Amino acid sequence: MNIPFENELELPAIAAPMFLISGPQLVIECCKNGIVGTFPALNQRTTEGFEKWIIEIKEALDTFEKETGKKAAPFGVNLIVHPTNPRVQPDLEICIKHKVPLIITSLGAVSDLVSAVQSYGGLVYHDIIKKRHAEKAAEAGVDGLILVAAGAGGHAGALSPLALINEIKSFFKKTILLSGCISTGQDIASALQMGADLAYMGTRFINVKESMADPKYQEMIINSRAEDIVYTAAVSGVNANFLRPSLEAMGITEELWSKTKKIDFGSELDAAKAEAQAWKTIWSAGQGVTSIDDIKSTSDLISQLKNQFKNALENQQKNYKKYF
Repeated sequence: MNIPFENELELPAIAAPMFLISGPQLVIECCKNGIVGTFPALNQRTTEGFEKWIIEIKEALDTFEKETGKKAAPFGVNLIVHPTNPRVQPDLEICIKHKVPLIITSLGAVSDLVSAVQSYGGLVYHDIIKKRHAEKAAEAGVDGLILVAAGAGGHAGALSPLALINEIKSFFKKTILLSGCISTGQDIASALQMGADLAYMGTRFINVKESMADPKYQEMIINSRAEDIVYTAAVSGVNANFLRPSLEAMGITEELWSKTKKIDFGSELDAAKAEAQAWKTIWSAGQGVTSIDDIKSTSDLISQLKNQFKNALENQQKNYKKYF
């Protein structure tokens, strides 16, 4: 296993940074309960607001540690490293200033950013969906790769997790995180069995009380199954998984979602605003919705995941003894 902060975790999992979903309360509750909590910098509309969130999280976790004598898990921030994001540099400077423990990068692995974060002892994990992206990120010196396999929410890949993890582990020897349909403690155990160091969970954390998700969004997840997840480029121009009912509610038919180009959501909006507007009403989720049938507190969910994970490991041990 290759987990730099494994002694700070009670479960080998990270709650993924979800656009318009993850905020300070979700992050704080994840860290207090022993898993890594993360959020996208762009969930705050300004760099100033982003810094306030980081301060809020740090202060809450400091208070928790002083009051309980217990170590909180580290937290992380997602930065969209792309020329169209004017906030990359100012947001990075805030992360450096506050020594954010984990930076998750998307849409670009830049060696200068990696070096800047590593200079204060931070880690950089990078999202990938294919080998070519992984090779570029490895060249940039990232500390870990997040393998976004078929069935994951958001901008998922199309490769089986088994194929993807074996391909990447053949040349990348640092931390491996696996994403895609991970909703239970048994799923976390399975991810480790496949060779991952950490499980990366998104969709399951939409349905917690501390999530910023619309209650109708959460209800749709409860009522959906794997076959209700549509993989399409029609919303953002890049293939991603969305809930079929939310697409249909916006008038996006099967004919439209089968197209490879982004739908024009209104020329009066600039690209960034159009993207945000689309994701507010067209809701993303992974195929793991099939295992989600409730909305509970983050603390209760993580407690359940821990019990499921423990039981899964015990069953694996029984099977080992049975066959060997």
